[in-house]
Order: sequence, then structure tokens, then C-alpha cells
Amino acid sequence: MRIIVQKFGGTSLSTKQARNQAVQHIKRARQEYDAVVVVVSAMGRNGDPYATDSLLQIIHENGDSLPSRERDLLLSCGEIISAAVLCSILRAEGIPSTVLTGGQAGIRTDARFGDARIMKVIPARITASLKCGEVVIVTGFQGSTADGEITTLGRGGSDTTAAALGAALQASLVEIYTDVDGILTADPRIIQDARPLPAISYHEVCQMANYGAKVIHPRAVEIAMHARIPLRIRSTFSFSEGTWVMDPALLPQYERVSDRHVTAIAHTQGLTQVQVSAESHQPDLQVQVFQAMAKAGISVDFINVNPSGVVYTVRDSEALRAKTILEELGYAPELNPGCAKVAVIGGGINGVPGIMSKIVSALAAHHISILQSADSNTTIWVLIHQDEMELALRALHDQFALSER
Repeated sequence: MRIIVQKFGGTSLSTKQARNQAVQHIKRARQEYDAVVVVVSAMGRNGDPYATDSLLQIIHENGDSLPSRERDLLLSCGEIISAAVLCSILRAEGIPSTVLTGGQAGIRTDARFGDARIMKVIPARITASLKCGEVVIVTGFQGSTADGEITTLGRGGSDTTAAALGAALQASLVEIYTDVDGILTADPRIIQDARPLPAISYHEVCQMANYGAKVIHPRAVEIAMHARIPLRIRSTFSFSEGTWVMDPALLPQYERVSDRHVTAIAHTQGLTQVQVSAESHQPDLQVQVFQAMAKAGISVDFINVNPSGVVYTVRDSEALRAKTILEELGYAPELNPGCAKVAVIGGGINGVPGIMSKIVSALAAHHISILQSADSNTTIWVLIHQDEMELALRALHDQFALSER
């Protein structure tokens, strides 16, 4: 069977009009594919009755005393409500459909409640329903352990569910429906002329997802990439093509990612730069610092190591705790709070001279100082002061002419 997996996020299911739009996409998919699997998130966003954050708020009011196992039982309810409501709409339209929880769909996870990892997928029950001609609606964001305990997959879990099911079913395509028309060259709230990208590579979208873009979770992209399943990011509220995510060579009719050096600009804010210097030669400084951060559960990023010390970033919310830990080790760390990390992303960056020169020139023209920089095969990062972030994003977007098709 040619199978398509469609995932609908919370905003795609939050109103009657939105749900009816989702049904139209499902109907079109039934015409184009042999079988359809639909993954749903909880309805709406924080403040809506059944949204995940709304359910969390209920227990926050009681002092956050609920154990993680019972918390996952509560959080799994939002997706179950979405799935049942969508099933009722499809059946009213004469479309045979059935609902499976993540566990019933064969998603087996470890027992890390609240942030479980998928160990394997056994899709036999899905396959049996598909052969009967049913649309199978699966609750996203959740699975179960080998002994039947309900688990949730953490933020972005519904995207991960869709990709994992696509891989297990050897689907032809996984579609992620959201409230934007695909992946844009930058955050449209900051860059008004940011444009949708017709196609982007797995590696590029992973970098975008890791550094600010909210359209898809990087875990989902990694699963799809390993299974070589194309993704498509689309809007629930239109029938536009959206953005294809794939090995660009697979669909030559779309824009070739390798033909452009820079694809998009992303950003992460709320960072503090931490500098730790040794007063004398201390070969174990790096080991001490990073072991201490790891032991405290503080995530570090943007790491530069040199013979005289280390420089890295932490979230602003963790900065004071990091400083205290380092001082207890006998160091005198220098903290630079209120920073932002800007990422210039492109599959054609590697080995191309002049990219860093253009970045530096664009920022220097606006008197924006670079505090740190790093690069990889697809990304160049710069750390700047957060109050200059929006100006930097606009300058770089213009420098690489990302508004032009």
C-alpha cells in the first residue's frame, strides 16, 4: 500500500472550522494514497480547555505534587479527546475511521515518564485497520512501556510519533500540518518579508528546529532522514504545497538546495556567555568545569576550548547556579548575560569562501559586535547581544537576499 501519515497540531484542531479544514486534507489524501494514518495533538494552546499546557496548569495549582507516572496519565487525555472528536467528524462524513492510543498503535518506549524515547514500533494493529479501509487516527505524543504503562514523549512528541509511524509503515510521505505555510527563511514576526521555502534538506531543517524554528521537532526530522521518508510541512488552512524536507536530489523539479549557499536565518535568545580562565596552567580545568555542569544538569552550548580556559553559553535561567558552582570550584567566572545566538544556515556553506566575510560585514555595518562564532557543515553561528538580535537578523536576511526567489 502507498501510505501517507498526516499529523495535525493543536491549532489545526482548536476550532470547528480548523477541524473541518483538517478533514478536507484527509479526504484529498484518501484520493491520492491507498491508506491514511492521522496523528493528532491536543486541541489548541495554553488556555484552551484540552491543551497540554492547560492540563498542566490544573496540577500546578495543586503544588506540582503529582508523580511523573500519573502526570503522563493526565497529559495523554488531550490527544485522546482530539482523536475521538476527529473520528466522530470523519464518520459523520461517511469515512470509516478508528482511534488508537500510542500504545495501541504499537509505540513502545522506555520508562522515562515525561520524556520517553521510542524503542520500537509494532504497527500490526494499524496495518490490520488500514487493510479494512479505515483511516487510523493515532494519539500523538504518547506510547507505552513493555508492561503497559502510558508514557509521553516530551515537547514535539506528536511530530516524533508521526515520523516514527511513517518509518515503521514504510510510508511514502509524512505531512506535518501547522498554522504557517511551510518553513520560512526567517521568523516572520521579525522579518516581514521572510518567504516560504519550496524545499530544504533534512540537515538544514534540523538546524532551524534546534535554533528557534517551531514548525517541526528535530527528533522527527532525524527519524525521517534515517528512514529516507520525505516530509512536507503545510498549512492546515490552505492547499498550498508547503515545504518539502528531503534529500534534495530526490525531487529535481523543486529548488535544489545545493544551488544556494544560504537557506535561512534562525535564532535562540535568553543566553548567558560564561568565561572561565585559569590563573596558571591547569590542564584539568576543562574537565572540572564540564563535569560540574553535567552533574548539576546544566545544559551547555556554543563551547570554545583553549589552553587558558573555556567559553560557553547557558540559559539565562541557569546562569546564577552555574556561577555559584564554578566559584565553589575556586574559579572566578565572567558572565555576559542577555545574549542571543544567530544561525546562518545553508547546505551550500561548506567550502564556500566569503560566507563569514559577508556575515561580519553585515553586522559591522550596524556596529553589532560578535562575541563568539562557530561553524559546521551547514551552519555558521554568531553570539551577539540580545538587544541587537532583531537588527542582526534583518541585516543578515538582506545580506544574503533571502527575500528573493
